[in-house]
Amino acid sequence: MKRLLLTAYLFLLGVALFAQIPQTEITALTDLYNQTNGDHWNQSWDMNKDLTSWNGITIEDGHVSEIRMLFNNLDGSLPASLSDLTELKVLELSFNNLSGNLPASLGSLSKLEVLALNGNSLEGNIPDTFSELAELKQLHLSSNQLSGNVPFLINKLENLIVFNVFQNQLTGDIPLELSRSRNLKEFIIAENNFNPSSEVSKVLLGNSAQVDLNDKSMFVSGKQVIALELEDQN
Repeated sequence: MKRLLLTAYLFLLGVALFAQIPQTEITALTDLYNQTNGDHWNQSWDMNKDLTSWNGITIEDGHVSEIRMLFNNLDGSLPASLSDLTELKVLELSFNNLSGNLPASLGSLSKLEVLALNGNSLEGNIPDTFSELAELKQLHLSSNQLSGNVPFLINKLENLIVFNVFQNQLTGDIPLELSRSRNLKEFIIAENNFNPSSEVSKVLLGNSAQVDLNDKSMFVSGKQVIALELEDQN
């Protein structure tokens, strides 16, 4: 009898938690599932069960706060409706088969602290709207096919600790103002087509970067490449 009551309680608790989550957030996750071939994920979701049982989803105070699904065989494009996850702090979808463009709508995720999409096949530009991610601490976009310039206003992301765009097809100027940030610890921009700049080395040296200016690996085919970790400045 006690076991039956406990089972019933846990079921009702799950239903209650599911009911508290806004429908817009449930729809956004459903869109992610549908647009990335969710039936073939390594660890799929049972869409008939409540969100609390969905792999990689964290719920806090009735909202989706984290999505963590590395190496999960997500295959497709990111839905623009992810912007409806208004309390999202972590979006970690690295090492999947994501393709298409980065949705500009992600720039409206005002609570986002970690955006990690390493090791996919994303293409196109880094949206200008990413400069609105004021709480962002880690931006990981390495090993994709992103092109164009890094948006100039990305320099204003004062809370950024990690800026990782390693191995893309990015061009134009290196975000110098960002490299001057006292909060920045990792500035990883190698294997792109950025304009050469001696200024960025000076800035990083001024920030106690671990840099050997005589290291020829810093220069490849006339292009300056940098993949550095900065010392703790506190």
